[in-house]
Amino acid sequence: MDIRSMQYFLAVVREGTISAAAKALHVAQPSLSRQMKELEDELGATLFVRGNRRIALTEEGRVLRRRAEEMLRLMQMTEDEISQVKHRISGSVRIGAGESWSFHYLSRAAADLAREHPGVRFHVTSGDTQDLMDELGNGLIDFAVIFTDFDRALYQSIELPAEDRFGLLMPKECPLSRKEEVRLSDLEGLPLIVPRAGESYFAGADAAPALNVVATYNLVYNASLLVEDGLGYAICFSKLVNTTGDSRLCVRPIAAQKDNVGYLIWKKYQAHSPAVSLFLNCVRDTVSR
Repeated sequence: MDIRSMQYFLAVVREGTISAAAKALHVAQPSLSRQMKELEDELGATLFVRGNRRIALTEEGRVLRRRAEEMLRLMQMTEDEISQVKHRISGSVRIGAGESWSFHYLSRAAADLAREHPGVRFHVTSGDTQDLMDELGNGLIDFAVIFTDFDRALYQSIELPAEDRFGLLMPKECPLSRKEEVRLSDLEGLPLIVPRAGESYFAGADAAPALNVVATYNLVYNASLLVEDGLGYAICFSKLVNTTGDSRLCVRPIAAQKDNVGYLIWKKYQAHSPAVSLFLNCVRDTVSR
């Protein structure tokens, strides 16, 4: 029983079938089947219940999965610690993110990592989901922060605690500003400025009106200028625009909206540099606090 066997075993567990795991691992299916049989023979236990569709784990298989995950995690930690002793960790971490309050989890992790390893550099690009998925798929960034569903067969993820709610950005003298929250029916007929991928955010909601979209954006600062200069009202995450002090704008939360859960995602089976691996560990620690 070696590390590679544990990696292959966990790949079968993740993918659900031998054929899917073999494809993900870029190995021949007969070879992977043989290795799993040899692992069962070595342990003297049946690890899988082989059905017509997806493989299920036996009780012994569930025990091995837990221990295999611990073994691989310990191995990665050991490699990282030895690398830190041998070499001063440096390198780049490339992050693509839409504008959101949830990005604080990444910025806190980056600050923690930089204190221990000042040679690590962070490169952050802003964009909407379409831009970020293209960049992640093409290897231009290591991570993306998105707020939509994604292909879990291709990407791994960390769920970020929900910190963002949609609001309506408007001039302070607007009659709607006197409300504590804006209802979907209040949006009917308003000239709306929405995120580029956001015209469907409220689709399917009860009493959702047809939206009168006059502009789209991917940076909320630009959207705030459009509101300030009278083009319309912007739908955006509530905490992103500073409406205190001398600001001419205000935000009111929109009622009856869907939860906006964010995800930090990265490619499955991607080889990470020490800097990227350390950052990922820092994010996990930050989210779990």
